[in-house]
Amino acid sequence: MASEESSLRALESLMTEFFHSCTTNERKREIEELLNNFAQQTGAWRHCLFFLSNTRNEYVMMYSLTVFENLVNKMWIGVASQDKMEIRSCLPKLLLAQHKSVPYFIRNKLCKVIVDIGRQDWPMFYHDFFTNTLQLIQSPALAQLGLVMLKTTSEELACPREDLSVARKDELRKLLLEQVPTVLGLLTGILETYWDKHSVIASTPPPSPTSGESVELLGSLFQGSQYSKLLCQPMAALDSESQQLCCLVLECLAHLFSWIPLSTSITPTLLASIFHFARSGCDFRTKNKTGPFISSNSSSSNGHLDPGTMPPSNGSERNEQQSEGSKMDRARLGVLAMTCVNELVSKNCVPVDFEEYLLRMFQQTFFLLQRLTRENNTHTVKSRLQELDESYLEKFTDFLRLFVSVHLRRIESSPQFPIVDFLALLFKYTFNQPNHEGYFACLDIWGVFLDFLTTKIKSRQADRESVLNRYKDALVLLLREVLNRIQFRYNQAQLEELDDETLDDDQQTEWQRYLRQSLEVVAKVMELLPSHSFSTLFPVLQENLDVYLGLQQFIVTTRTSRRLNISAENDCRRLHCSLRDLSSLLQAVGRLAENFIGEVFAARFSDALAVVERLVEVTCYGSQTSLYDLETAVPSVLKPDLIDVHAQALAALQAYSHWLAQFYIEVHGQNQSQFLNLITSAVDASSPLITVKVPEKLLLSACHLLVSITSTVRPVFLVTLPAVQNIFSRNTTENQTHRLPQEAHVLVCRALSNMLLLPWPNLPESEQEWQTRSSNHASLLAALTRKYRMLRGTGNITPSDLDDMKTVIQQTLPVLRDIVDSISGESTKSRQICYQSLQESVQVSLSLFPVFIQHPDVTDEMLAFFLTLFQALRVQMGVSFTGQIIHTFLSMFTREQLAASILQEGSAGCRVVQKFLKILQVVVQEPGQAFKPFLPSILSLCMEQVYPVVAERSSPDVKAEMFELLYQILHQNWRYFFKTSVLTSVQRGGGEDTMENEAQFIATMQAFGQSFLQPDIHIFKQNLSYLESLNTKHKLYHRKLFWTSMLFHFINVLLQVLLHKSHDLLQEEITLAIYNMASVDFDAFYSAFMPEFLNGCQGVDSSQRAVLARNFKLERDLPSFTQSVQRLVNDLRYYRLCNSSLPTGVIKL
Repeated sequence: MASEESSLRALESLMTEFFHSCTTNERKREIEELLNNFAQQTGAWRHCLFFLSNTRNEYVMMYSLTVFENLVNKMWIGVASQDKMEIRSCLPKLLLAQHKSVPYFIRNKLCKVIVDIGRQDWPMFYHDFFTNTLQLIQSPALAQLGLVMLKTTSEELACPREDLSVARKDELRKLLLEQVPTVLGLLTGILETYWDKHSVIASTPPPSPTSGESVELLGSLFQGSQYSKLLCQPMAALDSESQQLCCLVLECLAHLFSWIPLSTSITPTLLASIFHFARSGCDFRTKNKTGPFISSNSSSSNGHLDPGTMPPSNGSERNEQQSEGSKMDRARLGVLAMTCVNELVSKNCVPVDFEEYLLRMFQQTFFLLQRLTRENNTHTVKSRLQELDESYLEKFTDFLRLFVSVHLRRIESSPQFPIVDFLALLFKYTFNQPNHEGYFACLDIWGVFLDFLTTKIKSRQADRESVLNRYKDALVLLLREVLNRIQFRYNQAQLEELDDETLDDDQQTEWQRYLRQSLEVVAKVMELLPSHSFSTLFPVLQENLDVYLGLQQFIVTTRTSRRLNISAENDCRRLHCSLRDLSSLLQAVGRLAENFIGEVFAARFSDALAVVERLVEVTCYGSQTSLYDLETAVPSVLKPDLIDVHAQALAALQAYSHWLAQFYIEVHGQNQSQFLNLITSAVDASSPLITVKVPEKLLLSACHLLVSITSTVRPVFLVTLPAVQNIFSRNTTENQTHRLPQEAHVLVCRALSNMLLLPWPNLPESEQEWQTRSSNHASLLAALTRKYRMLRGTGNITPSDLDDMKTVIQQTLPVLRDIVDSISGESTKSRQICYQSLQESVQVSLSLFPVFIQHPDVTDEMLAFFLTLFQALRVQMGVSFTGQIIHTFLSMFTREQLAASILQEGSAGCRVVQKFLKILQVVVQEPGQAFKPFLPSILSLCMEQVYPVVAERSSPDVKAEMFELLYQILHQNWRYFFKTSVLTSVQRGGGEDTMENEAQFIATMQAFGQSFLQPDIHIFKQNLSYLESLNTKHKLYHRKLFWTSMLFHFINVLLQVLLHKSHDLLQEEITLAIYNMASVDFDAFYSAFMPEFLNGCQGVDSSQRAVLARNFKLERDLPSFTQSVQRLVNDLRYYRLCNSSLPTGVIKL
């Protein structure tokens, strides 16, 4: 005893020293080593039992429990049965003796150790484990302890970690499921008992005039349900201990509901009890501000005095303090109860016999929603929601989302569920959210509902109108309110809180996110109610446009400046709000453009025409008056507003380019004056903005509009318009002082090229004027590449010349690449003309390539250009010239050059290699024999130059491109390796594959196999999908060479990956690949591979191997095979864990 006492004092001293702030890391490592050595000693647990019984030092307690935890989870199989019995007896006694005196985290840790023992030994060797827990729960003095044990049991036994065999996991789940009805009955009893005990119903006098309000509010949600009366009872006033106990019960239920199936064990009484406590979150009694009178008057959740709950006048102040003190506890009860509800609602698989319970549950929850959204004389809905705990509101919103996304389709048609009433409640809940995140979450719910409604209507076109009429009022209200919420006119205070500067992970500001989510809802309502939506939105737009268009009268022009003569602070503020609203409404109008095209074009033509004419008018007005260039009283506010409105008007007009294209086709050959005026005005509005003097935001909007007109609408007359001629001349001169920023310059050049290259709609080939257009396009590109083409044949290059050349290359090639890319999907004629115009520039690029091979930033730009050429114009370039390009590249990219580039991960050099490999991917995918002679060189480059460099390095980007190239070589050039057809190969006698280039095929497969041993999960997933694709398309796994010498190696590697859990996210894909490989010859897999694999497994003995083999069922269907693989992996890991934890010399069972 004395020695144990001295050991305890020494341990306390060590632990205190370890956690002292002055202890060095070196000393901590020494102490850690001492403690670990002690824990490994046989019988250390006996000392720890003494320590736990005799110390108050928390560090020592935690260390001792960790020793027990390690013993139970890692060494239990080697502990003598007598010792196990002693531990099973002593630890529960220790828990009962000390659970009130030790800190809660020590108590919880001790509970977990006892549960861990139960996980190993119950019921065979620890038959009273669960019974003891149930007895604790039923004992009033020990109920809290019992509930902690129950929750820990649910966490550790229902979803155990992998340190158990699958058979034991299944056994535990089965044992727990047998106990579920008993457990749920006990928990229901506790909730009911505490509710009844603390309920004030018994002392309630006859109802007051206000007490019927709640019942009346239920409306058609319940239709006389027996639960309506229960739910309208006043809230029980629980004391602190009772609240704590009920919280524990709800925590247990929440975890139980996460894994038990929906069944009648979850009784109506239990559901009603949970909803009693869910009401705690709706309790507003705690917002007391001004003394006893308000305290007593706020004692009920609906803001009225509850009869029977009036405290004595002399105790009102104490009652107020108690109310304040227990606010968090009541909120926690509500949060936990809603967590239980959400666990149930999140289950998509609902048995038929549970559907009635589900409906009842929704009725009860919507009673709560009514409480939350009820107004009275003392509270608005918003103020009530602001008073609620944030977590409770989040849980409630989660419930609504789950209900709408998972169960609405089940419930919507039920006569017992008034869906329209629910939408009215959801509407109030949405538009009274106390913060933006809550509002966003509610908008998402409306989005899901609108998607549901759209899908339903599409599947029931016959009664489309009746379905729509049912929801029309709700949709109209939703549209109007969402539109109001994005306008400063109605919602200035909230909108000004939104950040419009900081970008989030999606590269949008808080304001942009708010507007985007709102406009998505508007667009979805528009799809359902187009006419009404338009008639709601357009007048609001007109109103703000009138303000904008009226600004002209306030412009004062002098010799030196142009000024907006609005300076009063109030006027400036009102103008700012109006301009912000106009900007938002223009985005809304643009977002709705898709609702005017296609089949509905004619029916909605007049509405769309009104919008487009108005947009054209606004853009012309903005450009003519140059509002963006005005001096204003508040330049930091009004100038950005004016620029934004003008840019948004151009963007909205651009959104209608598809409508304009359909208009052009519909009016072709008829009176085109209306269309001609629209296009001419749109171009006239854009043209003055395409200059360096204009703010970039406005410049880019004008450029994008021009590109859309030239690529989507494609009017014949466009190139003849004076404004377009003006753009041509401005952008083909060499005046660098007027050169546009690069992005705008690229867009304008694309638009000019489109006018000359893209076929005109509705005209036959003979009227396309290709000859004239070809000549004009050649002139355009000659002007754009004048400096670039002069670089050819450059002799000795000085450093300054080199910098100038780089500038020209980096300015010109992006323009040419963009022009080529924009016509990649167009007709052969367009591509022919494009290549003719580009031919000289392409030759220049090829001649310059060797000059800049050591300059990766320039080489990167060049290869990007060549990649686009190969993707879009390889046919036009011809086999001979394409071959010349490939030959040049292959000769320039030496092994040293490639290695130097690849080793600089993330650099321009690395990107150069990626683009080079992408070009080769395009080449090997080309059908026919033209490029087949390059295959040996390309394969050699991959396997002998690139692969050795990347094999043992991460180099993810280069690896991904290299393996895609290898895959494309195999897929597109299968007969380069296998001469026999797929049909022959799958026949029984198909073993006589005629193979060529066998060594290269084997090397390629080895590279794929090696990649499965690397940690990069993206490469692993990509390459696994490539192998599966080759098997699907070419029966790779059935080929004799693969089947006889590689198949089992691949299966072995994939199984080892599962065992090491290094790529757990890909479990399904890996198991499917193993199945597909095994299914080539199941007999060989079961009779040859499995025994060989198990014999090679380290860390298990022969009897364990026999069990593993016996448990791997000889099934041939995918689900059963998958189950067997999962069981094998789990049990093999379990056996290894057990065996590695046994003391030396122990005989393995």
